[in-house]
Amino acid sequence: MKHLSELFTIMLYFSLSIMSNSCTGTKPAAPVAEKKPHELTYHGHTRVDNYYWLREREDPAVIAYLEAENEYTDAVLKHTEPLQERLYNEIIGRIKQTDESVPYFDNGYYYYTRYEEGSEFPIYCRKEGSPDAPEEIMINVNDLAEGHSFFNVSGLNVSPDNKILAFGIDSVGRRKYALRFKDLETGEILPDRISGTNGYVAWAGDSRTMFYTTQNDVTLRSENVYRHVLGNDPDNRDLVYYEEDETYRVGVFTTKSRKYIMIVSSSTLSTEYRYAEASSPAGDFTLFHPRERDMRYSVDHHGDKFYILTNWDAMNFRLMETTTGRSSKEYWSELIPHRDDVLLSNMEIFNDYLVLSERKNGLRQLYVYRWDDMTGYYIDFPEEVYTASVSVNPDFDSEMLRLNYTSLTTPNSVFDFNMKTRERVLLKQDEVLGDFDPSGYEARRLYATAGDGTSIPVSIVYKKGIEQDGTNPTLLYGYGSYGASMDPRFSSVRLSLLDRGFIYAIAHIRGGEEMGRYWYEEGKLLKKINTFTDFNDCAQFLIDQNYTNPQKLFAQGGSAGGLLIGAVINMRPELYRGVIAAVPFVDVVTTMLDDSIPLTTSEYDEWGNPNDETYYNYMLSYSPYDQVSRQDYPSMLVTAGLHDSQVQYWEPAKWVAKLREYKTNNNKLLLYTNMEAGHGGAAGRYQRYREIALEYAFLIDLAGLE
Repeated sequence: MKHLSELFTIMLYFSLSIMSNSCTGTKPAAPVAEKKPHELTYHGHTRVDNYYWLREREDPAVIAYLEAENEYTDAVLKHTEPLQERLYNEIIGRIKQTDESVPYFDNGYYYYTRYEEGSEFPIYCRKEGSPDAPEEIMINVNDLAEGHSFFNVSGLNVSPDNKILAFGIDSVGRRKYALRFKDLETGEILPDRISGTNGYVAWAGDSRTMFYTTQNDVTLRSENVYRHVLGNDPDNRDLVYYEEDETYRVGVFTTKSRKYIMIVSSSTLSTEYRYAEASSPAGDFTLFHPRERDMRYSVDHHGDKFYILTNWDAMNFRLMETTTGRSSKEYWSELIPHRDDVLLSNMEIFNDYLVLSERKNGLRQLYVYRWDDMTGYYIDFPEEVYTASVSVNPDFDSEMLRLNYTSLTTPNSVFDFNMKTRERVLLKQDEVLGDFDPSGYEARRLYATAGDGTSIPVSIVYKKGIEQDGTNPTLLYGYGSYGASMDPRFSSVRLSLLDRGFIYAIAHIRGGEEMGRYWYEEGKLLKKINTFTDFNDCAQFLIDQNYTNPQKLFAQGGSAGGLLIGAVINMRPELYRGVIAAVPFVDVVTTMLDDSIPLTTSEYDEWGNPNDETYYNYMLSYSPYDQVSRQDYPSMLVTAGLHDSQVQYWEPAKWVAKLREYKTNNNKLLLYTNMEAGHGGAAGRYQRYREIALEYAFLIDLAGLE
């Protein structure tokens, strides 16, 4: 191993030589503090992990190592600091600082969120009865956040009598929330404080009783549902349900009708619901339908019926209904059948209408049915590449559907759509300050061909006037896991790349659900390699179609998308000039063998259980950390969060350390760890853009544009 053994050596390296170095990627020595290699033996195979010691969060040498890497990153990118500052000012300069959301009406009040100029955090407000009524500030998060380096408020939920606000607070970034309660009549924060939750409560009808989940202290798996009555001692809580299966997580919510409290246990492949009447909060919960392997379902309620969205005998899901007294599946009747070419992803129920969220040909669509005759129509949208979604619609009686619309060239727009007359009214489009003109940009949907002949959608956007001459710097983004679809959305931040001549592209690779549920099934477990080869095939397609070339092509992904980036550069590093891997899940085998790490056991059905030798060998074949080899790698910027609960900081740290040992060229290899945040990075409205400015400066500098 090419390393020095003492921390002071790397610090001396920084203080004496780095500033005079050309900063083209010289490898800093790794401060290993005489740590011994760790041997991991499974299925008769022994793997030696030289950087396993980086897991020791409390070891001062580990913190010093991360800080030294941050100093190295700062030094290598020091010449880009003026560019970073310009980018940051550009980005926040496009944001309307004094702004507010479109109010929505719920139970007698209009609710909205607003920001004040210069403030980092939102102010949550409401008005009684009319949008013109006096404002009532429920919570000013800026006040609560004072004195904290990280702060997040989640799960705001007002009691049915409109008097009590429940909300969760996370001041670390590990997504462990403390529940607090505010009396909205007196302004008093109530003494009830409940730690270790997901930050959300489901209110019962009495406005005093609520249900909430708590997490396992080690794995952070939501495993308990408790009942709490305001004013009672939170330590003497009433356990309602415990989920003993470690591959499941639990949640609790109130149906749109407010009549039922629902407990849902979910894993990757199956779900199970329990319900109780919100008017009888002390009562028992009834099993809706017992869990079955490979069967998922979700439930909502209206009138005397439950509505069930399920993949039972329907890969792309279908909609069922049943009377409230008969919830098991033998009583379900089909309302909307399964379709091979349409993924049914969600439903919104009104008194007279049913709105379905669907996916067809890689795009979201909204279909409106009339209950009385089950006739319907698709809502038309004007662009080739777009994203449409149902917004907040708490009122059963309304004929108006509140929806969001955006595209790669159109800022997020909020509409009220009259389901009877089909008229739509634009209530608000996000304002982009400066000289932004959407007509100056072009978005297209292309199709790359994968190695097995599958057509892979690629969404691209660029400033009009570029030449398709193979010289354009291009950023290709991907994710490809959990069935999460990467929909084409507008980003005012992205304009800082587009206006400098970048093409931005999204590879809609297998592992998401853009083309239906089968698209997901073809990119998971023992077919996971498809995700990575699809992405490289999309990259090759952009080169072959003369949009860019390997010296101008960049790639980016985060979390499971960081796994994607790690895998694709191990496979075909020559395709990319540089990559950004944000909080990347790269030590796949070691992590999935450690059931004390958050998310591990609940994700066996996503990645496989490596205790099974077949899955162990397959995961090992693509795990970025394990597959690092002695070859040239593109320039890399890798980010981590010290308090990350989803991808532990040591995964990117170990990966970078191993890459330093193995890579055979002098391209930049940089690790930046946010020492005060978790998986989502900085929490403030503007703080996050400092990190984006760093990433963009890294790309622009490599592209030779400034």
